[in-house]
Amino acid sequence: MTDERPRRYPGPWRRALPWFVAAVLLGTIALPVAAAVRAVPSAPPVGIARPAATSGNSTVTVNMTDTPRFVPAYLAGVSNSTLTVHLVNVGQYDHTFTVARQPDITLNTSWTPAELDQYFAVNGSLANVSVAPGTSAWTNLSLNGSTGGDRFEFVSLVPFQFQAGMYGFLNVTSSGPGLLLSDNATNALQFVPNVLSATPAHYPVSINVLVTNTGTFGHTFTMAAQSNYTLSPANFTDYFASHPPLISVDIPAVAGGTVWANFTVPAAGVYQYICEVPGHFASGMTGELYVGVAVPPAPVPPSTAIVETWVLIGSGALLAIGVLVAVMASFTGRFPRRPKGEHPEHAAWDPPAP
Repeated sequence: MTDERPRRYPGPWRRALPWFVAAVLLGTIALPVAAAVRAVPSAPPVGIARPAATSGNSTVTVNMTDTPRFVPAYLAGVSNSTLTVHLVNVGQYDHTFTVARQPDITLNTSWTPAELDQYFAVNGSLANVSVAPGTSAWTNLSLNGSTGGDRFEFVSLVPFQFQAGMYGFLNVTSSGPGLLLSDNATNALQFVPNVLSATPAHYPVSINVLVTNTGTFGHTFTMAAQSNYTLSPANFTDYFASHPPLISVDIPAVAGGTVWANFTVPAAGVYQYICEVPGHFASGMTGELYVGVAVPPAPVPPSTAIVETWVLIGSGALLAIGVLVAVMASFTGRFPRRPKGEHPEHAAWDPPAP
């Protein structure tokens, strides 16, 4: 006798149930995996000091534009050497390249052209070259040993070009004894890196830090005078009133602006540096200079993983099996499949005994 009854297929809710179970299993595995990934610690970058540069002649090209600007506006040289500057006027107006003789002076952009001319007439210049439109010129800057760590401003003396932004700075690296470091100030109100390390052979030691502004906010680089002293947003003003900083320089408020922070460290220790612009230190703009002291390893945060690694591996294997079973069950309605011709009512009914 042939059974003509139609075959029963699983309903939509029964088909969806295995996928729901699989999704729950997947979530229970994914959460501890993500937590374990977040628990991996990362060490902060550390700036390592290097010996002062050796003397050596170099050449740099500076474009003079009608914006008006010098491009680049920040140059680097080495004391006890000659810096050759190739000046290219790419605009349609005359420009000059005039370098102030006095180091570490920032000229006032509110001066009139006559006041600017008067300053150079009184104090002189290291170079003063006029370049016509579409032409180029050369000038040599002799940087003696005493210029190490100095900064010299250069401007265009053509009326109102300096006032409109045509100026720049030459930073001179020391070729004498000492150590060099570099740091960056950012619009995120951070020093990057905020950990510097120097290992001098003797004390006192001269340290030169070239600070570059990667953003457009103005900052300061201000170093505490005492080692192993912790500054805070609440006490740093009073502290600097009674303990003048080892160095405090203004970082130019322009992307790519640089300034030297040159100071002498008397003894080994950890020296804190901050930005004194209101609100910047409170927002986390601080760092530490380790001099002759090992930088401690980065603290390892406590693990936030929910389960151990071997549990994750085992759960992953079980999950794979569960997903396979769920896929097969969604298409067959039963796993393993029933034998042909068997129906639920057949399997549940036992004939009476004779």
